[in-house]
Amino acid sequence: MQTLLLWLFYISTFYAFIPGMISRLFGYRVFRKGMGRSDFALTFDDGPDSLYTPLLLDLLKRYGAKATFFVVGSHAEQNPEIIKRMHDEGHLIGIHNYVHKTNWLMRPATVKRQIQRTDDIIFSITGERSTYYRPPWGIVNLFDFSKRRQVQIVLWSAMFGDWKEKLGAERLTEKLLTKLNPGEVMLLHDCGTTLGADPKAPEHMLVALERMLQEAERRGLRSIRVDEMIKMGQSSPIQKLSFSKRLLVGLWLAWEKVFQLIFQIKTLSPADPFLHYRIRKYKGKPVQMEGGELLAKGDKVIELHIDNRQLFELGIHSRSSAQLAIRMIRRMEKDMPVLAQRIAGDIDLAEAKALYGVSMINRGPEKFGFMVLDLPKGWFARSAKFYLSILLSVIHPAGGARLKERSEVLIPKMMLMPVSQLLDQMNQQRPQKQVKPREQLREEDLSLEAELPAATVVH
Repeated sequence: MQTLLLWLFYISTFYAFIPGMISRLFGYRVFRKGMGRSDFALTFDDGPDSLYTPLLLDLLKRYGAKATFFVVGSHAEQNPEIIKRMHDEGHLIGIHNYVHKTNWLMRPATVKRQIQRTDDIIFSITGERSTYYRPPWGIVNLFDFSKRRQVQIVLWSAMFGDWKEKLGAERLTEKLLTKLNPGEVMLLHDCGTTLGADPKAPEHMLVALERMLQEAERRGLRSIRVDEMIKMGQSSPIQKLSFSKRLLVGLWLAWEKVFQLIFQIKTLSPADPFLHYRIRKYKGKPVQMEGGELLAKGDKVIELHIDNRQLFELGIHSRSSAQLAIRMIRRMEKDMPVLAQRIAGDIDLAEAKALYGVSMINRGPEKFGFMVLDLPKGWFARSAKFYLSILLSVIHPAGGARLKERSEVLIPKMMLMPVSQLLDQMNQQRPQKQVKPREQLREEDLSLEAELPAATVVH
């Protein structure tokens, strides 16, 4: 019995668990995130629902948003008029199996029949075949990869747990706004009758979604169909990269998330992330900064980090190193006033003596008042050069050729600027530290004695 259970574990791991992990982590043979600059994709699973899906279609129509519906075949069969309305109003209809059952528990032939039956139902209503497929719970099995020629498997980049009523509209709104970024593929649910879902959960989803669409409209973002996002991605320069380079970029972006979590990195503008920062103590040799200030070991600095995804997209869409530098300067011009305003409103940030950063792309920081200095020779300088050289070979418009031609100038540099200088440039002032009540009372007593010397009693 024990041997049988062990073999079942091995088979299920090879059949579904490992393929699922590969597809989720590396996007192997699936689509899960776009490369748009002003577009995101709304996707809805488990419908159509006779009550909530029409309300959702009304909402999308009000805001001119297009979406992708991955429908359960049996639900579509019961609500053909809703499927027809989806199609007529310009939304994309995808397949979510005939019944909402995980592919982990079905044989390949059964999954194939589920997909075919749902596709036939969609075709009988709309006159068009569907080539987009999302397996229930996003679980792919080993044989799903072989369907690549028949269907495009679509997963997601953001999931919110909106199938649970206890999440509530307020919390769901917060989660939606956090992920409201270009390229995101958002997973929501317009039906609460599947296993594990709450029947009234879509009510909260509709409230939160309208709030998010209002914010998207304010930011100039729009929701598009998944097929449109895929076509945009196919014309992107990233498709010219080899699989090994795409894998390297994926690992790099995943590491950034881990790094930000471990070191509690904050984002300056979450809606359009470019600069991240944290407060830390300076550990290098003393540096005489412009204006006469001395940065010594142990002084607080604001360490700046450029968003890896933004950096990659800027590099991959630039034709030359000069264009890359210009685009980075423009982004810095947009974020530096925001950083100054953030420092002026935060006592902890204002106590820092300097802005600090390390980068191999160091053309142009002098424009903002940064000093560009060589890193002290040692382990940190060598490891930084090795790490940044590998990444620059992917990010830089000229790729590895650039490293071979001008390797002597591609050296990590340290950039410093006094915080006081940034505040002066942006017409901001350091916030005044609040005086504690006892200290304030003591100061008042002293001032009173100074003003009324005759009141002092002399024995």
